[in-house]
Amino acid sequence: MSNYYPPVSFYFQVNIHGMSTEHDSGFLEVDGLTVEREVVPIQEGGENRFMHRLPGSLKYQNLILKRGLVVKSSQLAQWCLDVFEPSFEKPLTPRDIDVSLLDEQGSPLVTWNFKRAWPIKWKIDSLGAMDNKIAIETLEFVFSYFTRTA
Repeated sequence: MSNYYPPVSFYFQVNIHGMSTEHDSGFLEVDGLTVEREVVPIQEGGENRFMHRLPGSLKYQNLILKRGLVVKSSQLAQWCLDVFEPSFEKPLTPRDIDVSLLDEQGSPLVTWNFKRAWPIKWKIDSLGAMDNKIAIETLEFVFSYFTRTA
């Protein structure tokens, strides 16, 4: 792929560390690749013309993955079921998640690594007898931070 043209957004791969990716890596959409630096305003005594603006902490959006409904025997589905167990019998197991944008040969151009992610929301789109569409599930994850490698 030429370095002069921007890569396409539809050729990507998701890898959840510690899981087989055979059935759990075909996602339709990835969202949440966003980081924002907070700004902390500081008022200086005796200076009324302006406020100092200092860098604060980083804020991340949740990672959102969409795909066709995963069967219950899936490792990803089992991880989510363990987290959403109402009795908290199983320990919460954070995992790293890699999202890679691929070139035409299938090699990563850019990879975002989400550290210590775990699911906080699992949603199935509405079912309708009049609709002719695939059942889509949406998985939402929180994480500590993410890094980007090119």
